[in-house]
Amino acid sequence: MVRSSLFLISLAALISSPAAAEIGRIKSSVGSASIERGSNHIPAAIGQELMPGDWLVTGKDGRMSLTFVDNTRFAVGPNSRIALSKFEYDKTKQNGSFVTKVERGSLAVVSGRIAKSGRDAMQVSTPESLLGVRGTRFIVEVRP
Repeated sequence: MVRSSLFLISLAALISSPAAAEIGRIKSSVGSASIERGSNHIPAAIGQELMPGDWLVTGKDGRMSLTFVDNTRFAVGPNSRIALSKFEYDKTKQNGSFVTKVERGSLAVVSGRIAKSGRDAMQVSTPESLLGVRGTRFIVEVRP
């Protein structure tokens, strides 16, 4: 009885863990492109899951496009390094928050439900500024 209770509690904790939740997927990838997850470098491939904390990295010939669970879409250009710093989304209430850090390169965004859910619910930080996203489309480019 105690063993089955401990198993159920462990299973519930694992299922409800937001850190383990997929936030989006790669829809296309061309050239040199990868996902940095901790110390792992994962080649960008169609269908690859994205997690909070992932870094999107492209080389001189690299590009990738992504779709997130709130229907936000990213197009990452060549020579980019972009962090998916924070992503929280409640599918039932259709709101949340999304923070992206563009260290270098370019990012084109078509915002999804998070950006429409509240003021500054979606933010993009660069080395020089912090942008609160309220529109539906925008482009950020950071040059070294």
